[in-house]
Amino acid sequence: MKRILLLAGILIAVSSVLQAQPKIRFEKETQELGYVLWRTPVTVTYHFTNDGDKPLVISNVTTSCGCTEAKWTEDPIPAGGKGEVTAIFDAEAIGRFYKEVGVYCNASSTPIYLGFNGEVTADPKNYTFTHPYAFGSIRLDKEEIEFDDVNKGDNPVFEILVANTSNKAYSPVLMHLPPYLTAKAVPEVLGRGKNGRIEVTLDSEKLPKLGITRTSVYLARFPGDKVGSENEIPVSVALLSDFSHVSEWVKNNPPVLTLSATSLEFPPLNPKQKKSQNIIITNTGKSDLTIQDMQVFNIALAVNLKKTVLKPGESAKLKITVLGENLSRVKGTPRVLMITNDPNKPSVTIRVKAKIVQP
Repeated sequence: MKRILLLAGILIAVSSVLQAQPKIRFEKETQELGYVLWRTPVTVTYHFTNDGDKPLVISNVTTSCGCTEAKWTEDPIPAGGKGEVTAIFDAEAIGRFYKEVGVYCNASSTPIYLGFNGEVTADPKNYTFTHPYAFGSIRLDKEEIEFDDVNKGDNPVFEILVANTSNKAYSPVLMHLPPYLTAKAVPEVLGRGKNGRIEVTLDSEKLPKLGITRTSVYLARFPGDKVGSENEIPVSVALLSDFSHVSEWVKNNPPVLTLSATSLEFPPLNPKQKKSQNIIITNTGKSDLTIQDMQVFNIALAVNLKKTVLKPGESAKLKITVLGENLSRVKGTPRVLMITNDPNKPSVTIRVKAKIVQP
């Protein structure tokens, strides 16, 4: 009986060891780079997660030619942890290309191959300068959609220029549009290397509230694309107050918003730092000034304003803090938007310049 129990215990222990394994899962195993300018090295990053229950170790990454250099996360990746494999392609040869890197790790007995393809061209018209924001092989001239100073009943149009640097036809589509936005691509299909525009129209009557409304839409980079941070386009709308019902006395004696600064520049921060600066808000008018709404436009900023109603002559301190740990994830221009009852300054934007440096 003791022998049977001992044997059962050994089998259970062996089974547990066999079941406890690292498991590597890449977000993408192939990437299309579109057009790459000759002799302009390009970096391809493959993000992965250890879905197993033991540490994942990458022992080596090989490349299919001397034109590519590989780097990878060399420290053991714990269960649930993330890492990346990076391929740097030198783009020295003109023409179409397909390259691979082979990943050797303790999650697989054979190498895992990751690929990337595109075309190296000497044509300077690669849209890098006119369309600086890359969404895979699709490039845009803007990375966020802004509708500022909108009045009820307005239907403004925001235009995004789009270029197709892939090797096949592309139909620009914005996904997850809210009820107050519509989008139209002109033309509907972009051929290889062609450009066009996306017209985004706002129906202000369908906005949920006065003041600031924020959301995100997502650029479909290919048929069946999913939504994620890589193809996210932030959207902001500032719907102004209706001043048509203001009394004659207030019209003749309006509040006046005065700021000590309309932009801030912060020294470089490391990821663990946070730094703050203050802006003084003063009411230099003749009636009460109300800060009706105020929002920041990304997770790298935090604001603090203890007083939102200022009598004539009164001031308040607006504290703006930059969070280094979130700065690298910022998409769009860091800024603070205020909606006020000053008829001459119903909305005010404070832009913030900050950058991250690695320690």
